[in-house]
Amino acid sequence: MAYAVTQNTPAAGGFFARLNADIRERLERRRIYRQTVNELSVLSDRELGDLGIARSMIRGVAWQAAYDR
Repeated sequence: MAYAVTQNTPAAGGFFARLNADIRERLERRRIYRQTVNELSVLSDRELGDLGIARSMIRGVAWQAAYDR
């Protein structure tokens, strides 16, 4: 006897919806991080100094921009 069990419950749909939303959020935060690093990296040391940022601080500033809530 063969039969199929399907998971068409609201809880299952909610799990996948949350998983999808979580993945999208993580990808968006990563995009913001990379974009910030790239934009700050092209600035000269003088321009960074005018912003109060040392070159060694770029990754930390980008992390704050993307991940601090």
